[in-house]
Amino acid sequence: MAKKDAVESPEEGSKKKLMIIIAAVILLAIIGGGAAFFLMGDKEERPDPEAEAAAMAANAKMIGPMVKIDTFIVNILDDDENRYLKAAITLEVDVPTTADEINSRLPQLQDAILLLVGNKTFSELRDMQGKMQLRAELLNRINEILSKGKVKRIYFTDFVVQ
Repeated sequence: MAKKDAVESPEEGSKKKLMIIIAAVILLAIIGGGAAFFLMGDKEERPDPEAEAAAMAANAKMIGPMVKIDTFIVNILDDDENRYLKAAITLEVDVPTTADEINSRLPQLQDAILLLVGNKTFSELRDMQGKMQLRAELLNRINEILSKGKVKRIYFTDFVVQ
């Protein structure tokens, strides 16, 4: 009799198989739905990296108001002979009010530029690295003087060392 109890009827076996199949289908549906939610559900919330890079490039290419500083000539330091620098620069500023401030304080800015450049040597100014260093120093010095805005970039429009 024990053998009869241990053997299941064909109906009971098919019910168990059906329950297992239903449970497996429900489990797969839950896993698939969760995966779809995480992979595609919040796509609108994440910024597009290409669009973000394009926006940054567009901001970097935006040119601010320009203020031209006329050509100046200044003696530079050299042990062997008299040397001078003839240069003209253009300042790119952040907002138009900064351009107005530069124009009103032009003598003060020109003095700061001449003093800074006049303490450079011929060897410092003859190569690209020296010119880039001078540009950075001028940018810092001019921005220290300004109170209403900032100079974003400095462009050398004339640069002759002799």
